[in-house]
Amino acid sequence: MRLDVFLSPREMSPGAVQGRVVAVIDVLRASTTIAVALSNGARSVIPVESAEEAMTTAKRFGHGEVMMAGERRMLPIPGFDAGNSPGDFTPETVSGRTVLISTTNGTAALMALQGARDVVVASYVNHAAATTMLRLAARSDSDIAIVCAGNEGHFSLEDAACAGRYVRSIGRLPSPARNDAADACVLIDRKYGDNIAKIFEDSSHGKALVQAGFGADLVACAAVDSHPVVPIYQERQITRLGPDRDR
Repeated sequence: MRLDVFLSPREMSPGAVQGRVVAVIDVLRASTTIAVALSNGARSVIPVESAEEAMTTAKRFGHGEVMMAGERRMLPIPGFDAGNSPGDFTPETVSGRTVLISTTNGTAALMALQGARDVVVASYVNHAAATTMLRLAARSDSDIAIVCAGNEGHFSLEDAACAGRYVRSIGRLPSPARNDAADACVLIDRKYGDNIAKIFEDSSHGKALVQAGFGADLVACAAVDSHPVVPIYQERQITRLGPDRDR
């Protein structure tokens, strides 16, 4: 089996994830926020490309059934119920509701994964849970791809470091064939170890979030295994893998 990392969706050639099990990572902040929302009781999360699509989609739901969330240039979209801060998605705000979310990087990465067999939303906060699914895929000899959302099409340190942690966890099985990006991400993860706060401190997006007043988000995004859910993206919505949802 193969285990490849793509450092941004732009790196993927047509068919790159065809038939593969894919983990998509946007640590700061979409994949973290999605895991938090589902962990706290959201019925589902639907990624949308634009604010306009979110408003159109919201009309299909009854009053109180939907929550609109998202950001542009890190800031909450005007008129939406929440931005992209994990702390906005408490049990009180999301329980039983469908979250429509549009973000600069994460939702675009999800929508680029045409032809994937399964797509799991991965981050630090659900690392062990998501790894369990990916290791099961590896044991069945399925090819795996890890796609970093990056930052507006470019490399992001935090996504690469998180990808490296997943590569190392999956790679404890008989060694899969890996691309250079997977090996590079492992080196980054080893450099920082468990000092995730330092990763965010060194990353350009982490610095920008602090400057924009979202320093508390970095603490939430660094809380390893704090929300042990497996968010599965299928048929344009993300739901929590569990006894009430078949793969």
